[in-house]
Amino acid sequence: MNSVSHVQDVGRVAWPGEDDLEALFRRHYGDPADHGWRVRLRHRFRYFSPDQWYEAIVDRLVTPGCRWVDVGGGTSLFVENEQLSRELADRCAFLVGVDPSDNICANQLVHQRVRSTIEQFQPQETFDLATFRMVAEHVEQPRDVVQSLARLIRPGGHVVIYTPNRWAPAAVAASLVPGKCHSGFARVLDARRKEDVFPTFYRMNTRKRLREMFESGGFAEVGFAYLDNCRTFQRLRLGCLAELCAWRLFRAAGATYPENDLLGVYRKR
Repeated sequence: MNSVSHVQDVGRVAWPGEDDLEALFRRHYGDPADHGWRVRLRHRFRYFSPDQWYEAIVDRLVTPGCRWVDVGGGTSLFVENEQLSRELADRCAFLVGVDPSDNICANQLVHQRVRSTIEQFQPQETFDLATFRMVAEHVEQPRDVVQSLARLIRPGGHVVIYTPNRWAPAAVAASLVPGKCHSGFARVLDARRKEDVFPTFYRMNTRKRLREMFESGGFAEVGFAYLDNCRTFQRLRLGCLAELCAWRLFRAAGATYPENDLLGVYRKR
């Protein structure tokens, strides 16, 4: 049972399979029997979260000696996998964290902290990889961001975008919530801290929109997937079980699970 609804155009980038996800899971958790009900339940259903798919892709693209810029990551490369964060920070030659928030000051793994937007970042060198984990939904001027990436990424380098689907129920609901209430809504939905909640615009949150903008910036889409997101009720045991059962029914029927995130990989020409 695969937790990717649709994987498209992945022949040009090494895309992880379930065996890779299982190996990454074991690297992180070890024996699922040694953990709490949430880990055991997801593993029993063979459900891998969008975060795990994103981690698996980045694990493949961070090669020894590469230069990597992580955009908007704040305090951590992977919120739920500190072990992999440390492994990849040690594997690459140079890792820069770029974030306009004060959160970047608390990131102990990046080799350089830059408190700025990606548009303001003006290094002398280029990079092999740029990653955006749950950042694209906060971008107000996406074409400016893509133009900055076209300047920063060397030919043959990659950009990885992991972001909510604009038309997933949670994103639609979030966009309808008044701005002054958005912080409270986000914290109720996924227990985020107040300092981790930022305004959302959803201006680069469909596959079509991402592909058009990156192609105009000199990139080619080399991998894309819709990642099934079964984390809405993850803090409640019965809610988590009901969500995973619903997910399994959708998959058995060959239907797309409605709550999903986007994972796109773009290569600089």
